[in-house]
Amino acid sequence: MPNDARLVLLDKDVVESLLLPDDVLEAVREAFVLHSQRQGRVFPVVREALATGGIFGIKSGDVPAQHLLGFKAAGFWPANRGLGGEPHQATIVLIDPATGRPTCIVDGNAVTTMRTGAAGGLGLQQLARPDSSTVCLFGTGVQARAQLSFALRLMPTLKQVRYVSSAGQPDPAFEALFSTRCDIAPAHDRNAAVADSDVVITTTPGASALFDPEAVQPGTHLNCVGADTKGKRELPDGLLQRVRLVVDDRTQATQIGETQWAPDTPCVELGDLLTSPAQFRRERDDITVFDMTGLALQDLTVARMLFERARQSNLGSAPAWPW
Repeated sequence: MPNDARLVLLDKDVVESLLLPDDVLEAVREAFVLHSQRQGRVFPVVREALATGGIFGIKSGDVPAQHLLGFKAAGFWPANRGLGGEPHQATIVLIDPATGRPTCIVDGNAVTTMRTGAAGGLGLQQLARPDSSTVCLFGTGVQARAQLSFALRLMPTLKQVRYVSSAGQPDPAFEALFSTRCDIAPAHDRNAAVADSDVVITTTPGASALFDPEAVQPGTHLNCVGADTKGKRELPDGLLQRVRLVVDDRTQATQIGETQWAPDTPCVELGDLLTSPAQFRRERDDITVFDMTGLALQDLTVARMLFERARQSNLGSAPAWPW
């Protein structure tokens, strides 16, 4: 009955206790497949600058056949660093599509980090050369850690990592996280590091191009994470015209991803590669780019998984939410 309704709340600690990489990979793969098969819908993205200096966005969607509906309210508040907090903030809400009532509210920070890392890992599996062994990574923050963790997990051929930190200095704490899994060290020259790498991963705030276009050699694959808002970019002018481009969603990529800088570039959606891999054959000298803008369906499938696991384990809180 409506007066007996409850709203499940999953805070940071509960979410992090339930987030397992293999489960997130499965949920993210499902999201891409649902998107490819047009069983899952992605609604227009809201992404707006605020007077406070932050950027606020909403990603939403549904899977009618699964009775899955919801949204993620998220963004970036750089001033949070001065408060000792995380600048990226995200909250996911699952909604009953039959009534419009919220059923679960999930702390979305860890979800966003891990589902984005999982999406990057799936992109590498589909697009990087199978014998890839060297990585150039831009960034050493939360998302850089997620991307590299999934890359090493899903591509055991990767042995050497050269990274470029935001300050251009060594990051011993970052190195320590991966020192037992790969040969990791700072890059002394970013263009040389790109030229020497089979895989390039960019996880910066997207303020400007990170390297020269001539640095990218035939056969390189690039996972691009940082361009998620109009005006952001990490790739240099002229590079997209040389690549085979894969995106998570065509519309989003042309609006807020790297593809906004060359919107007429032919592209394929990653979900289509997962459902029909024969349509994309990678030649050894192809330069491939995965433009990652983040699908609402990824947030929803992961949040649903957490909701179900929390109920099974009696985790989270469930205050009364009558109507």
